[in-house]
Amino acid sequence: MSHHDHTHFGLSESGLLDRRSLLRVMAAGAAVATVGADLLNVPAANAAAWHERLGTLKIGYLPITDSSPLLVAHGNGYFEKNKIKTAQPTLFRSWPAIAEAFAAKQVDVVHLLMPLALQLRFEAKQDIRVISWNHTDGSALTVSKDINTVTDLAGKVIAVPFWYSIHNVVLQQILRKNGLKVTLAGEPSAANKTVKLVVLPPSEMPPALAAKTISGYIVAEPFNALAEVNGIGKILRFTGDVWREHACCVTVVRGDLVRENPLAAQAIVDSIAQAQLWLNKNRATAADVLKSYLPQAPAAITKALNSYEKENYTAAIQNAAWNSKRISFQPYPYPSYTTELIKQLRLTRVDDDNQWLQEIDLKTAHTSFVSSGLAERAINKLGGRRQFGITSFTRKETIKP
Repeated sequence: MSHHDHTHFGLSESGLLDRRSLLRVMAAGAAVATVGADLLNVPAANAAAWHERLGTLKIGYLPITDSSPLLVAHGNGYFEKNKIKTAQPTLFRSWPAIAEAFAAKQVDVVHLLMPLALQLRFEAKQDIRVISWNHTDGSALTVSKDINTVTDLAGKVIAVPFWYSIHNVVLQQILRKNGLKVTLAGEPSAANKTVKLVVLPPSEMPPALAAKTISGYIVAEPFNALAEVNGIGKILRFTGDVWREHACCVTVVRGDLVRENPLAAQAIVDSIAQAQLWLNKNRATAADVLKSYLPQAPAAITKALNSYEKENYTAAIQNAAWNSKRISFQPYPYPSYTTELIKQLRLTRVDDDNQWLQEIDLKTAHTSFVSSGLAERAINKLGGRRQFGITSFTRKETIKP
């Protein structure tokens, strides 16, 4: 099964929607809006079925296990069963690349870092909707073998996949807890307890660690498992052991799809939820489906989905009582997480002007771009919350760095 690979999209690969790339995303969205305006004035008498109006759904993804629900929904035929026609999913190598392709309508449904989705909605003013979570947890801080504690990171360089990412947020929570300071420029100093953060696309992280140009990275799986399998690094801490059952990637569509074709939006989330249920029950063999889409060795993918034994990760798992897994899959987007994430992002240093974060109204942020009801309905159709290990549709966020 071949996948298209859009490695470079004429966008800065700095891992930041910087001023220029942000303007490009906005321009791409505006150009498409102008072209598409006439198509929206279709008379209500046009009673074409929702799936005919949806046409062929184009999926975009990065080669990480966070994308598994979208890929399994395609590979196992759940989209098809739910009357959705899909094109072969398109692989992108970086977050800026997928964000611009999405704004330009080259893809219709994507998984994005939740903080990046916030940036598109509140800074770039894009009309987007988060329709489900892709997964919970599923990331880790991987370091070279000579590093044994967080304090050993003083004077070192660590890579994050994107400034606006849960990875950057959690890494800085861990560093603050251990009395280390973040620097974004110049050289880090062990004496001054500074750690330099740089941005790298996920696929470039393991080679950089192997070449010793960085001392560690914090990113989604299977790049942490890959370092373990290839013997180039070890896991210092799992992000899901810091922020309990946090979301990382979420499923995003354009707002007009949810408004004008709500049955299609529901069918997309139903398909994702079916894939998540399957993934939770078929962890040992899921790599057989995912290997058609993900370029990493099946051994690394399998390890990322299964390997979370306290005896093997005595330092990396400090909150064993949470009974978490290395990665879990459930679609419900908790409002408490959206609100807490904005608060935590405001405390997180980025190489950018983050004034837009200060201006978000915490009371309305979640409902203004997240459609929680779609996931709730999908869960109920599939036998209820217990099927996904969820006790309630409300929760309190737990953070223990």
